[in-house]
Amino acid sequence: MTLKTATDSKILVWDAPVRTFHWLLVLSFTGAYLSAESETWRLFHVTLGYTMGGLIAFRLVWGVLGTRYARFASFVRGPSAVRGYVKGLMSGRPTHYMGHNPAGAVAIVLMLVVGTAIVGSGYAVYNELGGDWLGEVHELVGNAMVLLVAVHIAGVVVASRLHRENLPRAMITGIKQGKPSDGIARAWWSVALALLLAVAAFWFVQWRDAPQGLEEAQSSSAAQ
Repeated sequence: MTLKTATDSKILVWDAPVRTFHWLLVLSFTGAYLSAESETWRLFHVTLGYTMGGLIAFRLVWGVLGTRYARFASFVRGPSAVRGYVKGLMSGRPTHYMGHNPAGAVAIVLMLVVGTAIVGSGYAVYNELGGDWLGEVHELVGNAMVLLVAVHIAGVVVASRLHRENLPRAMITGIKQGKPSDGIARAWWSVALALLLAVAAFWFVQWRDAPQGLEEAQSSSAAQ
């Protein structure tokens, strides 16, 4: 928890791996959700679903080994802290946190849990490991994620307004206003680059035979 003062300066808060993970997850879930009902785009949907799984696995590791504000220990708090923050939010005077606030932390943890459920149920459906009920579960958790994302975005908008800071921009640049001692020392671009290359390599392997797969999907759709 950090109070903003007139002597604050620009400091690095969000490291490059956290920002890269965040926007890749946004891209992957959005693409997978929009392509969910199309047989033609099934390979695209599955590829982005597996990407989500890999990204979540990375975030769990980085949440333990990462920089100060990336670690779960720095922002996951108990119910009393969450209630206190929400109460302050409702009154228009929420406590300012340099990293994730307690309410945002709840949304992040829930999105990781629901994201894991999406990937697991999607894998089971794709590999025909169960009955039609798995498809219903997959759709249900997908819609639950949409709801969580909507709540998260609303919270970001409200917090940005009340704290007078652009939180979406901070997740792009990694920069916030604060005391120099509150910043992190390194952005860890090497880890972010490794994550990007791993995702790109996976997409390349998945799409290497894409024309044939898409042709088969289109033929199947036409036959139906």
